[in-house]
Amino acid sequence: MTVISPRHGLILAAAAVLTAGCGLGAELDREANPERTRAHTPAPPTVDPSRAGGPGGVGPAPQVEPPAATAPPGCPATGVQVTTGMVSATMGLRAMPVTLTNCGAREQRVNGYPDVRVRDVNREPMDVTVLKGPGPITQLDDPGPHPVALKPGESARSVFVWRYSAVDAATQRGSGVYVEIAPAAGVARQTVEPDGGLDIGDTGLLGTTAWQKVTD
Repeated sequence: MTVISPRHGLILAAAAVLTAGCGLGAELDREANPERTRAHTPAPPTVDPSRAGGPGGVGPAPQVEPPAATAPPGCPATGVQVTTGMVSATMGLRAMPVTLTNCGAREQRVNGYPDVRVRDVNREPMDVTVLKGPGPITQLDDPGPHPVALKPGESARSVFVWRYSAVDAATQRGSGVYVEIAPAAGVARQTVEPDGGLDIGDTGLLGTTAWQKVTD
């Protein structure tokens, strides 16, 4: 058994009192003057919201990227742009190339024939039957429906064919001035104004070929 001398014990007891006295003195001071204690209580650290991370508020806040635009400026929301080429006329037969270009940032896919509606000079729908295929208007190569994948900048093409019918030059009666075209049924159509219009008159038939990728 270890024996502690009276002098050594007195030193240990004094040290214990001094150590406890620091906490005890602070506690007594709080009891005697609570306002003074509150005034000297340090404020909790503030957290910069810009640096608040997870539940513990540690680390920089995650940066949320803005959603990517569906299409760049000048490109329709569908991500594709429809344009028409020069009308070719031979022996009363008309043919017009229609180009579908992927102007967006994502790959586009088409399969089949364009969806078309023809309107007159007053934007009224014309009585035109749009055919899937060029017959019986003419014999023309038609690739038929098949999957076509268009990367940004790539294009597909369809050919519209019809037979000429007399158009009133003064009133443009019988002319398809506005042609609404979509890659497929159910997709928003885009309105184009072919140069000279579609002099389809009363024939009432418009043939189309399936979309085919442009490789030239």
